[in-house]
Amino acid sequence: MVIRFAGDSGDGMQVAGARFTAASATFGNDLATLPSFPAEIRAPAGTLPGVSSFQVQIADFDILTAGDAPDCLVAMNPAALKKNLPDLKPGGTVIVNTEAFDERNLAKAGYETNPLEDGSLQSYRLIQVPMESLTKEAVKDTGVSGRDVLRSKNFFALGLLAWLFNRPTEPTIEWCEQKFKNKPEVAAANIAAFKAGYNFGITTDATRVTFEVKPATLPPGTYTNVTGNIALAWGLIAAAQAADLPLFYGTYPITPASDILHELSRHRNFGVKTFQAEDEIAAIGSTIGAAFAGNLAVTGSSGPGIALKSEAISLAFMTELPLVVVNVQRAGPSTGMPTKPEQSDLLFSLYGRHGESPVPVLAIASPSDAFDAAIEAARIALKYMTPVILLSDNHIANGSEPWRLPDVDELPDISVPFATVPNSEKGFLPYLRDFETFSRPWAIPGTPGLEHRIGGLEKEANTGNVSYDPDNHQLMTDSRAWKVATIANDIPPVEVDQAGDEPGDLLILGWGSTFGAIKAAVRRARNAGHAVDHAHLRYLNPFPANLGEVLRRYERILIPELNSGHLLRLVRAEFLIPAIGLNKIAGEPFRIAEIEARIDEILGEPAQVAARR
Repeated sequence: MVIRFAGDSGDGMQVAGARFTAASATFGNDLATLPSFPAEIRAPAGTLPGVSSFQVQIADFDILTAGDAPDCLVAMNPAALKKNLPDLKPGGTVIVNTEAFDERNLAKAGYETNPLEDGSLQSYRLIQVPMESLTKEAVKDTGVSGRDVLRSKNFFALGLLAWLFNRPTEPTIEWCEQKFKNKPEVAAANIAAFKAGYNFGITTDATRVTFEVKPATLPPGTYTNVTGNIALAWGLIAAAQAADLPLFYGTYPITPASDILHELSRHRNFGVKTFQAEDEIAAIGSTIGAAFAGNLAVTGSSGPGIALKSEAISLAFMTELPLVVVNVQRAGPSTGMPTKPEQSDLLFSLYGRHGESPVPVLAIASPSDAFDAAIEAARIALKYMTPVILLSDNHIANGSEPWRLPDVDELPDISVPFATVPNSEKGFLPYLRDFETFSRPWAIPGTPGLEHRIGGLEKEANTGNVSYDPDNHQLMTDSRAWKVATIANDIPPVEVDQAGDEPGDLLILGWGSTFGAIKAAVRRARNAGHAVDHAHLRYLNPFPANLGEVLRRYERILIPELNSGHLLRLVRAEFLIPAIGLNKIAGEPFRIAEIEARIDEILGEPAQVAARR
């Protein structure tokens, strides 16, 4: 089942959706979420641009996305109904707050007639609820007053949904008690409204049908519901522990990366130091200093901030210091649409620096994958003494899914020893390279006998002295590039999820947050009779060593991306393969049906459909 909450930014739809999700996770469903909200803190109330929504899919089996179209829509006002009704499945359930459908709000939303009265909703199961008056009645004895009285109407809607979908009530009540323990009247109001919504469904027989989605059969273990930003923060902490280093996170707040800072700031007990700088350049400057001083150094931002950090990333590349740069991509250019997803920073991450400065680039595939991806980015940065760019995006950052907690005793050892003694008869040579990795030694300041020059000017090979010699510049440029290129031998080969024993008729190649939609579309295509294979890339620079070999097995390759075709260009240029793209730049993720339709266009009518005819 797919449920969408929609209303004004101030209606608490994100909270209601998150609480419904938490209750479903506690119940044992598999789930995936898709929050969507305006960039403005107080978007214009009652208007289409001001609508905030939260979509969640719950299932008793393994799912991969938040769903294409909702089965149930909660619309808190006319604007929420008008903006979201076109997505609702035919015959779906609509729950509306009838008291918001007054003349003023209808006009704001662009309605000429009231959709609750003109018959336009006849094809849906309509549940009309006077939420405002019922909420006022429910909370009248809780101690809240004034405008605060109606702030609990989202919990009334949540209670009604809990009844309609047979959700457990205890997780929501416990959350309210804990969240508002210092404001008992607010906790009491939210709980009273929640119970009132639940009882409304029971006592009024709002619909003759309720829905039951049983717990999913998942591998045994301890699970938690996690967003991509939270999982990424936890992965960075785990990486610091696995490296036996303090973690430093220097950043400037920017949507949608800010929650990484918020989460890391809560974990000083693990030796985490967070620094909120006055701007993006100061943030990465402090982070480079932390790397020089022997920390696992991380900075995070989104596209505009990464642009400001580019010169300093080049400095970290030139000085060959380990650094993790998190880019939570959003729709651009410039400020663009800060709360909407896009994958448009791939080429910028690869080439958006001056001079010859290639850096490793990795991409996260899902919210739970962020944990492992963060550890891997840290491993490569430390082992190869280089900045690493880790790509997330708005969909991953704010989306959530159940995640099985790992056994921390099984975390990899990614520690790298500091240099402690001179490494040659001539003393300490800071750019004398390791034979295997081509990395230089990491000598932290204050180590006796290991004093060395560091800075942005070109280095003389081995000594690190400033050099303008042409041959030396060629050597150092080649050495730094070769160091990054050799990482291809230290990463797993790309794996293909094949439909059969032999390569299929089509390979779908993806990266980043398109993973869920692609995999679900491949499942549907196979069920329809198509032989479709799927490969997904975590490593975008360098590519896995076997990628070219894999791609050459297929006559047809489709690359879906939330951009104008960045990976498509790379694949065509690198491997001279005529792949084709499926590109979307709409500030929203792919729907499964969009990829499925493109598969049908390429391969023709599915075999099972043809057989039935």
